[in-house]
Amino acid sequence: MLQNKGFRFFSITTVCIWLGVFALLPNMALFLVSFLDRTDTSFFIPVLTLDNYLRLFAPAFIRILLKSLALACVSTLTCLILGYPFAYLLARSNRRVRPWLFLLVIIPFWTNSLVRTYAIFTILQNNGVLNTLFNRLGLVEGNFSLMYTNFSVFMGLTYTLLPFMILPLYASIEKLNLRLLEAAKDLGAGPVRSFLHVTLPLTLPGIAAGSILVFLPSLSLFYVPEILGGINYRLLGSFIQYNFSKGANWPVGAAASTVLTLLLLLMAVFYRLAGRNEREGGAAALSAPGGQTAPARVERG
Repeated sequence: MLQNKGFRFFSITTVCIWLGVFALLPNMALFLVSFLDRTDTSFFIPVLTLDNYLRLFAPAFIRILLKSLALACVSTLTCLILGYPFAYLLARSNRRVRPWLFLLVIIPFWTNSLVRTYAIFTILQNNGVLNTLFNRLGLVEGNFSLMYTNFSVFMGLTYTLLPFMILPLYASIEKLNLRLLEAAKDLGAGPVRSFLHVTLPLTLPGIAAGSILVFLPSLSLFYVPEILGGINYRLLGSFIQYNFSKGANWPVGAAASTVLTLLLLLMAVFYRLAGRNEREGGAAALSAPGGQTAPARVERG
């Protein structure tokens, strides 16, 4: 018993120190740098200013932010629409088939995401795979290219981040209490009503977790828009990368990073609220004999 307590204390302490040194301190340093000034010869100087945040209200940055949010929302929604049915099939599939379906989700992780982005490049570029296929099928004449457009960046983000949506959805659907669906069916609820009033609310934590894992990288990934959108294609992630590298404006980059961190905190609050709704819904469903409280609401709905 003492050994278990000692191992637990050692593990928790090690993780806390690791996160403190390599996560908390760098983010605190970025937050501090966002309030500092810079010169032509120094990345930042110890002079407090709010100009870095005021620059984020410039029309150019607002356009970048709105474009990034719109593209991230569309990519997240697409991943959810594509990932939810597959995750449901994965959770309800036969145990002999499930490992092979899991393999389809895991295979992309065997290849570097940068290499996979260049694979999308070869598909969408002029004289690429898609172009050749459409020409042979007689759907189009001549060469066309989908590269360096919003569509190509959207395809790259969706392809790269889809597995991050499927895995949390699977974890949430797999632990779904099937007795609630059976009770809803006994009370006369059809498949659509059972899904909307039972399955969907109880899998909201998985939806929230998957949305966070897709939405935030959609904002911060800079190599996908740079490769598929061109060097002049600017999203929030590429804006931050530019200011820390070519632009040599660390305070502005740190201010934009702070904005991104605030978005992360807002989504973490959303995830916590979704988890609370699941716990309250599960407790209400099991509070009555036979666990029929939730399906009763379904029937009255």
